[in-house]
Amino acid sequence: MPDISRLNFAHLRYFWVVAREGTITAAAEVLNVTQPTISTQLAKLEHALGISLFIRYGNRLELTEAGRLVQGYAAEIFALADSMEEAIKDGAHEVGHRFAVGIVDSLPLLSAYHLLEPALGRPEDDLRVTLKIGKLDRLVAGLAAHSIDLVLSDTPAGPTTPVKVKDHLLVESDVALFGTPALAATLEGTFPKSLDGAPFLLHTENTPLRRGLDTWLARKGVRPHVAGEVEDVGLLQMLGRSGRGFFAAPAFVEDEICRLYGVEIVGRLDGVRERFYGLTLEERQPTPGIDTVLEQAGSTD
Repeated sequence: MPDISRLNFAHLRYFWVVAREGTITAAAEVLNVTQPTISTQLAKLEHALGISLFIRYGNRLELTEAGRLVQGYAAEIFALADSMEEAIKDGAHEVGHRFAVGIVDSLPLLSAYHLLEPALGRPEDDLRVTLKIGKLDRLVAGLAAHSIDLVLSDTPAGPTTPVKVKDHLLVESDVALFGTPALAATLEGTFPKSLDGAPFLLHTENTPLRRGLDTWLARKGVRPHVAGEVEDVGLLQMLGRSGRGFFAAPAFVEDEICRLYGVEIVGRLDGVRERFYGLTLEERQPTPGIDTVLEQAGSTD
C-alpha cells in the first residue's frame, strides 16, 4: 500500500517540474538545485506511492500512465496553491466580482481581446479582471482549482483533462493573408500562385493555424520562402509590419490588424478556418463575465 503520509510538497514539486521540463537536467536549472537532489526526491516519491512515475528514453523521461495521473493531481494542487497566494495578496477588502481569464499562449492577443470585449465593456457587472497567459494544461488546472473562471483557447480541451471541462465555440473565422503594401507590390501573377517563393512568417508547427496554412499551401502547390517561424503571435505580426514577410491571421479581426500594423489583405485562404473556444468547468456557478462572453458569442450552457 502507498504510504501517503511520507509524501510532501517538495517531492511533488520536483516531480511536477521534471514532468514539465522532460529531463532532470532542465528541471535542476529551473529549481536551482543539483541533479542528484532531484533524483533522490523522485525516488522518495516513487517509494512513497509504490509506483514508477517515469520511463527513461536516453536523457529524456516519459511519464508512465500512473505518472500522468499524478501529474494531473499535482497540477491541481499547485494551481490551488497559486490561487491561495493570490487571494492572500489581493485581500478580502477588494470590491467587485473577480473574473479570472486564462489565455492559451498560441492564441493571438488581439483575438482574445475581441472575445473578452463584451464583458470588459459592461461596468454594471463590476468586474475585477485578471488575465493569465500559459499552456493549456496549466490553465485547465487553474479551472480545476477555481483560480481561473474561463480559458480562451484555439483548441478544445480534449478528453484527457483531469476535470470535466465544457468547450464553448466562441468564434469560427475565415483566415486572411496580410502583408505591407510594399511587399504586396512585389507579387507577380495571380493569387495564390504569385506567392511561390514569397517570404512568409509562419507560426510554429504546434498551432492549428500553422497546420491549416501548411495544408492550404500544399493543396495550392505553393512553395513560399520561410523567412521566420515565430512562436509568439504578437512578435510575428510585428515582424510582418516591418515587411519581413506575409503572415496569416483570422479575418474577424482583419480591420484592426490592417490599422495597427499598416498592412493590407493580399488574399484569403479558402478552406482554412480558425476556431476559438471558451473553456469552463462543466459544473459551475453563473458568473457575470463568463455569461456575457458566452451570450455574445451565441454559445450557451
